[in-house]
Amino acid sequence: MGTAVGGGTNGPRYVQIAEEIVKQIRAGVLKPGDMVPSESELVERYGVSGGTIRKAMVEVRASGLVDTRHGKGSIVKDRPPVRLRSSDRFRASHRRGGKAAYLAESAQSGATAKVSVLYIGPMEAPEDIAERLGVEAGTQVLARRRLYFRNGTPVETATSYLPWDVVKDIPELFAENPGPGGIYARLEDDGHVFAEFVETLQARPAAKAEATELALSPGAPVVHLVREAVTEEGRVVEVCDTLMAADQFVFSYRIPAAD
Repeated sequence: MGTAVGGGTNGPRYVQIAEEIVKQIRAGVLKPGDMVPSESELVERYGVSGGTIRKAMVEVRASGLVDTRHGKGSIVKDRPPVRLRSSDRFRASHRRGGKAAYLAESAQSGATAKVSVLYIGPMEAPEDIAERLGVEAGTQVLARRRLYFRNGTPVETATSYLPWDVVKDIPELFAENPGPGGIYARLEDDGHVFAEFVETLQARPAAKAEATELALSPGAPVVHLVREAVTEEGRVVEVCDTLMAADQFVFSYRIPAAD
């Protein structure tokens, strides 16, 4: 969005109004749990039409800072601070220390983390997942679906898909708690040595069901991340399909400059 009200911008008036409301939220003038002023109040305050205010509120909702409830207006979210999602979160040292990536990362940021397991069991591999795993679409794989919380707020969903021939003799992978270090530690215990993790990210609006699961406003921005865990033999032994509330994450990657 453009410069805030009073900054001399020539941008659309609704953008200026939206920026001022967002600044009030970020500065704590509007606190978590506070109602954003109603459309009629904002019309009177800014001397603009209801249509301009409605456009401004679309921008405010896109920030992910408010929840809009039909018939009740918009309320400032009580969201935890952004946490860093760094490229070193899959270091083997974390697993040797008994922490899976999410728990290790949350501990570093001083947050209270919780993981709720939604499903563990066999599933037919969707076409895109099957292609990444190098199997035929519809092939039976193990699916592990989880919902992650930070300080009591849902921030991320993730479903891991693992080849059945890899997991069938690793009983811990069928348990809600796979043990210290998470599923990657169990795969390593079984002789699968990781060479790299390959991630693809795409930002997009949340679908209705996704917004409900992550306690977001409809259409709020999310980051869709798909990760492949690749062994030294070049085999993908896990594909993790993840959806994250975009306002909850900053992504930091270390990119080698040498050949």
